[in-house]
Order: sequence, then C-alpha cells, then structure tokens
Amino acid sequence: MGSFSVWHWLIVLLIVVLVFGTKKLKNMGGDLGGAVKGFKDGMRDGSANDANATPPQQVGSVPPAADKANSTTIDVEARNKS
Repeated sequence: MGSFSVWHWLIVLLIVVLVFGTKKLKNMGGDLGGAVKGFKDGMRDGSANDANATPPQQVGSVPPAADKANSTTIDVEARNKS
C-alpha cells in the first residue's frame, strides 16, 4: 500500500507519451508555462498598483434601531445575455 516505485512512474510516463505524443505534450507544457508566467506578472502588477492606491472609504451603515420604513432597498433581477 506504500508509494509507487520509480519503475511504476516510468511506466506511467511512457504510457502518457504514447497516448498524447511528444508534440502535444510539448505544446501543453508551453501553454502551462505561459499561463504561470502571465499569472506571476499579473500578481506583480496587482501588488504594485495596490501599493500606490489609496484605501477605500468606509460607508456608514444604518444603525439596527433605525426605522425600516426610511431605509431603501434595490431589487435587481439578473438576466442572461442571449
């Protein structure tokens, strides 16, 4: 019930290469690398923008004892684009 040995992993790798082929695996690796690079760049840009931004203003809330007739509610219905 222990972990697989090196031979098990080599057989699995061989089967994956036979099923997908080296060209498709190379393309998937390149796509994955590009996605990781884009994610890292986005995180770096986001943290730089957050450092320069001012913190958002807090909106005052209505006290719980306030009259409910004076409070306003907005009822919105979401629609799907067709």
